[in-house]
Amino acid sequence: MERRHFFYHAGVAALAVTATGMLGSCGSSTGLKTGEILHTVIFDLKHPVGSPEADQFMTDARRILTAVPGVHNFQAYKQCSHKNDYQYGFLMTFNNQTEFDAYTAHPEHCRFVDERWNTEVSRFQESDFVKL
Repeated sequence: MERRHFFYHAGVAALAVTATGMLGSCGSSTGLKTGEILHTVIFDLKHPVGSPEADQFMTDARRILTAVPGVHNFQAYKQCSHKNDYQYGFLMTFNNQTEFDAYTAHPEHCRFVDERWNTEVSRFQESDFVKL
C-alpha cells in the first residue's frame, strides 16, 4: 500500500476510534450501543482554512445539520495531524438505520448538500460504523 494511502486510511480509522471513545466518555462507558450508527466525514473546503468563508461554512453546517431530526452528538473538527491531509471532520450518531436513512433523505440535508456541500467541498471521504 502506498504511504499516502496508508496515512489516509489510518486517519479515517483514527477519527472513528477517537469519536467512539469520546462519545463513550460523554455518556455511557461503552461507546456506541448496538444498532447505533457513527457517521463520519472528513473533507477539504475550497476556502482557505480559517478564512471567513470556511468559518461560515462550518457554522452553517452545524446549525443546519443539527436541526435535522435524528442527528445526535454532532461534532466538527479541524485537522491537526500531518499524517492526514484532510482539513476538517464531522462526526454524528444516529440511534438506528431508520434515523440515518431519514437524515440522508431529509429536505434540509439534501438542500445543504446541493447548495453548500457540492459547491464548497473539494473532496471528502465518508465512513459509517456500528458497534462490533
